[in-house]
Amino acid sequence: MPAPQIRPGFPTASPYLIFKDAGAALAFYEQAFGAEPITRFADRDGRVVHAEFRIGDSTFMMTGENPTYPWMKGAETLGDSPVQLFLYVDDVDARFQRALDAGATVVMPLAEQVYGRSGGLKDPFGLVWWFSTHKEMKP
Repeated sequence: MPAPQIRPGFPTASPYLIFKDAGAALAFYEQAFGAEPITRFADRDGRVVHAEFRIGDSTFMMTGENPTYPWMKGAETLGDSPVQLFLYVDDVDARFQRALDAGATVVMPLAEQVYGRSGGLKDPFGLVWWFSTHKEMKP
């Protein structure tokens, strides 16, 4: 029987994140966001060359920068990122604080919005993450 076209447990699209130190980023996401590691491949020097993790039902892939692939640069190297990540979470206040305690910084404090309670954080690697708890939107 052939393998399925989409890997079981993965969505059609998964963000692929690039870092100077993917191992440090993975450790941060485990501590700050409760990320669950799926796979982790390291080179002979112990540097993470590919890893996958899950936050809730969302799957992410990651790697470290490598001069062999000059198009793969992280937000730290670029100075910023045009991509920001949005997470719906069960207890936005607790999850936001957990990320702050782990080393994230506030870009927008938690506040009630039309779509739910939401706030933004920048992780130590230059990526912005939005945490939100959904509420019914009324026109």
